[in-house]
Amino acid sequence: MNQSLVLRCAGRPVGRYAYRPELDPHLSPRPYLHPVTTLAGTPVSELCPADHPHHLGVGVAVPDVAGRNFWGGRTFVRDQGPVDLDNHGVQRHQGFKLQDPDGFVEDLTWSAGGEVLLSERRTVAAVELTAAAWALDFTFSLTNATGAVLSVGSPATNGRPGAGYGGFFWRAPKESAPPRVFTADTDGEASGHAARADWLALSGDGWTLVFAGATATTRHDPWFVRATEYPGVGSSLAADARLPVAPGDTVVRRVVTVVVDGALERDEAAALVRKAVTA
Repeated sequence: MNQSLVLRCAGRPVGRYAYRPELDPHLSPRPYLHPVTTLAGTPVSELCPADHPHHLGVGVAVPDVAGRNFWGGRTFVRDQGPVDLDNHGVQRHQGFKLQDPDGFVEDLTWSAGGEVLLSERRTVAAVELTAAAWALDFTFSLTNATGAVLSVGSPATNGRPGAGYGGFFWRAPKESAPPRVFTADTDGEASGHAARADWLALSGDGWTLVFAGATATTRHDPWFVRATEYPGVGSSLAADARLPVAPGDTVVRRVVTVVVDGALERDEAAALVRKAVTA
């Protein structure tokens, strides 16, 4: 049976977190947030869309941890392309250290082939910013639970240019027209993709999402952006090179996403990011 909780902001439901979902192993089962909505109730996340059934709302997904797939779907193999492999991992909920209406602290394990590769501490909070905006504050800490170095990769590090995805990822709803993409000083999907920008916005029909790296380390990771093919934004752990994680070492990232009713201009987006990151 699926087990989930409702995430609330200022008393209003803004998301549902499935912490023990029932999913096909080919999807790399993992906890996720969906649906996520604006304060007015507009949906801004998507679950198992036809174009990419393994896109599970909002969460953490990594396509290559020591050769294991925690993203779902096919695995990109150098000199072969996408291949269906029996290498899917699973993120398992171990318990809540804290559980409030507006957030939680959760422990998880990342397992594959009968072995726990990573342990995770996940902290999620919903913060009210204005009458039309709230922020999802999402931190994940991944600790190598094995006795050997773990190498984190992506399709890009395995030979597919421009596909450096893996880490925090938000799948947004597909609409009749692609969403607008902009940063503090650029416009468009091509300019935003792979950029190391302090924040990046995705604006659709009646909603805007503004993604911000909330630590220096997170801001160093480039954004993975899709708008034309499908709407999604992620913060890339291994965009250009594989990320080695020594035994017992921990990788920590914090992404704060401003969720807004309506469209935003640059100055409005920047002001809300400043408020959200310091809230």
